[in-house]
Amino acid sequence: MSEETPIQNMAPGLVQAYAPQEEAPQDGPRRRRRRGPDPLLALREWQPKTRLGQKVMAGEIISYEQALASGLPIREVQVVDALLPGLEDDVIKVNMVQRMTDSGRRVRFNVMACVGNKDGYVGLGMAKAKEVPKAIEKAITAAKLNLIRVQRGNGSWESSAGPGTSVPFKVKGRSASTRVTLMPAAAGKGLVIGETGKRVLQLAGVTDVLSRTSGQTRTTINYAAATFNALKALNTTRVTEDQRQRLHITYGRAI
Repeated sequence: MSEETPIQNMAPGLVQAYAPQEEAPQDGPRRRRRRGPDPLLALREWQPKTRLGQKVMAGEIISYEQALASGLPIREVQVVDALLPGLEDDVIKVNMVQRMTDSGRRVRFNVMACVGNKDGYVGLGMAKAKEVPKAIEKAITAAKLNLIRVQRGNGSWESSAGPGTSVPFKVKGRSASTRVTLMPAAAGKGLVIGETGKRVLQLAGVTDVLSRTSGQTRTTINYAAATFNALKALNTTRVTEDQRQRLHITYGRAI
């Protein structure tokens, strides 16, 4: 970090990383330990290797929306940590995979993780490793590099004017044999969906939705992927400006 860069022209994650660290009182409650390395510590030691990373470090890009508008690919997880600090993560599934080789039985772990800021951004990723902590760390990194913006709106006839808390229109997602259909719901309805899909929608910032599922919904990985693909399908639907205003559609964070 250059000393000439003003703090107001820095990404919010970098501001937190380079801010003076306050010592927590010993008598207070202990904080929950994070999975994997500390993102703020990684930002302090970060040496950007891509054009986008260099622009973020130089203060030319200070928000995730600007990074997407630049058209440059996001290939460093530190870019996401700098522009969207405080992302929450959730381990969806941990599978043990055994394979018989000439040298004996090889055991590896397959992990699916989901990250989101509960305000219009969510990501889903999978990774494999010989140990569970390493697999979780790699899955969270893959999920951060697979972030998408979620369109939220009031598509239900029972909804009133105000910020969107549901999906703006009916949308379908599929993964293998699992199919998930998300439908608009009025504010206060809650997430009428299975537990796996609920965990993905909560991290995306969707608080009210109706759903219909088919196929092997007991397959946790496919269920989560189908829900994520349904949210991704919202971005491929063409919406006019009149529909955007009528349905109170919010694209990404509610700024």
